[in-house]
Amino acid sequence: MNIIERKNYKGVNLPGAHLERNNLIWANFQGANLQEAYLIKANLTQADLRGANLYRADLRGADLRGANFQEANLQEANLQGADLSNSYLLEGVGANLQGANLQGADLQGVNFTRADLRGANLQGANLQLSNLHLANLQGANLQGVNFQGANLYGANLRGANLQAADLYVADLQKSDLQGANLQEANLQEANLQEAKLNNVKNLSFDQLSKVKTLHNAKLDEENFTLFNELYVTA
Repeated sequence: MNIIERKNYKGVNLPGAHLERNNLIWANFQGANLQEAYLIKANLTQADLRGANLYRADLRGADLRGANFQEANLQEANLQGADLSNSYLLEGVGANLQGANLQGADLQGVNFTRADLRGANLQGANLQLSNLHLANLQGANLQGVNFQGANLYGANLRGANLQAADLYVADLQKSDLQGANLQEANLQEANLQEAKLNNVKNLSFDQLSKVKTLHNAKLDEENFTLFNELYVTA
């Protein structure tokens, strides 16, 4: 099989396959088994990876722009430095990215609705304008992530590390931030309506003063005091 020229890999069994730097634009990998496959710097632009098994696959530096990962298994996959901008991860339970390495990945505009990103490493990733509606980011490393304008409505961010994350104008309505680290996070104009902020770490008066709204947000006693101080009239 000429792996470079062939474009239809629907349902194929290729565990551990070496596909580094291959040109796989528009390739159909629907339902394929690519467990632990090597796809380093492969070009998978607009590829169909619906339902594919990419468990522990190595996708470092891969071009995944516009790829369809609907219901794909990306658990523990290495996507460090990959470009997933405008890729598609919607439907059903969402993509399984539990424990995946997405450090420095370009995820601008990605649809992560209901995606499982528990324990994933997204340090320094670009998630500007991405849709993380009801995504599970519990315990994820989100240090320095660009969340500008992102939709995090109802997202699970329990225990996540959001140190120095940029959440400018992000929608965090009804999100669960219990136990999250918000040290130096930019919350300017962020919507925290009905968000759970119990036991958050390193949340400052200055940060609270810049949010768009904290209406009906749940705060512990220490942060509730900070909140009240904001609205004390002279």
